[in-house]
Amino acid sequence: MPDQSLFLVTLVIDDYDRARDFYCGSLGFECREDTLLPDGKRWVVVRPKGGDGAALLLAKAATEEQRAAIGNQTGGRVGFFLKTDDFSRDHAAMLARGVRFLEAPRHEAYGTVAVFRDPYGNTWDLIEHAA
Repeated sequence: MPDQSLFLVTLVIDDYDRARDFYCGSLGFECREDTLLPDGKRWVVVRPKGGDGAALLLAKAATEEQRAAIGNQTGGRVGFFLKTDDFSRDHAAMLARGVRFLEAPRHEAYGTVAVFRDPYGNTWDLIEHAA
């Protein structure tokens, strides 16, 4: 059986520094790489600290079609799921850093969850799975 995993997902953004500030500052992600490319683009990879899941490639939109996709890469559905081992801790820290939640935390059969929005309009679940 092959050993495969999803390790990188592209997120179309409007500005490298703005996106890096949000994901690393407000969400507390780590910047794994920020490399200037020859064509003036950057290879910016961020990921949650301590996790072993996929990272995000922050890709600056270069065309009108790409700009139109900013914030709507999943057609308005929650498209990103940030798993935590301590919902209360991370929810409070994110609120303190200005993250805008769209709802109060709720308890579901699968765990505690609340939806938040990034600066581009993408919606995310912050979720702590039930034991």
